[in-house]
Amino acid sequence: MVVADFFQYAFMQRALIAGLFVALSCSLIGVFLVLRRLALIGDGLAHIAFGGLALGMFTGLPPLLTALVTTIAGALGIQWLKQRKVSADAAIAVVFSFGLALGVVLVSLARGFNVDLFSFLFGSILAVSTADVYVVAALGLVVVVAVAVFYKELLYITFDEEAAKASGLPIAFLNTALMVLTALTVIVAMRVVGVLLVSSFIVLPTVTARQLARSFRSTILFAVIAALLSVVFGLTASYYLDIAAGGAIVLVAGFLFLLASVVRALR
Repeated sequence: MVVADFFQYAFMQRALIAGLFVALSCSLIGVFLVLRRLALIGDGLAHIAFGGLALGMFTGLPPLLTALVTTIAGALGIQWLKQRKVSADAAIAVVFSFGLALGVVLVSLARGFNVDLFSFLFGSILAVSTADVYVVAALGLVVVVAVAVFYKELLYITFDEEAAKASGLPIAFLNTALMVLTALTVIVAMRVVGVLLVSSFIVLPTVTARQLARSFRSTILFAVIAALLSVVFGLTASYYLDIAAGGAIVLVAGFLFLLASVVRALR
């Protein structure tokens, strides 16, 4: 009966489908980012996305399109700075600062927040349209397929980039591809959990999985499971408790991390 209540509304069905695609994207990319000590890159790109959203709303262009373009540009910018011997954290900080400053300036020129920008900042999964579902699904599938195709190469550069370079792998291409996939993941997740919580949902499933997993494959498996459970239980809590869906999803993800930590300690 509870399940029937949950699925009788079309907006909840759309929210669940979009959320599951977001969970897959965030958990897959998050494993590679966390293990490469790039956990904060999601935060940096989320702030570039905020600048892109503000740019779209200021100019009248589709906000999702301008956010996608600026976020990919920010990801490429981070990669370019790293190639110029700028440390990863410094490169992320540069992009973070630029994106936030651009967003603040454009919002001030537009005389404050509007409803659309506010929903992107904090997530509005319950207002996801059918078109949004198609966009989220398409971008999510791009991320999943790309990770599947380049799995071995991404695994190699994650654990030993120098050895991968010596073996002849196109390191620059693979790193750039990972940055672009991260940008796509941020855009996918933005509509569901919001700009302010994107980084949390990329990182939490992976750190949860690392408490339980004994291999890289099992880390990916546990991360995906944790992300999917976060979406299902977070949406359920949002529906029945009338709370923000994005915040509920991330809170469930945080609870799963605490639970996994306790299990590891007992084990």
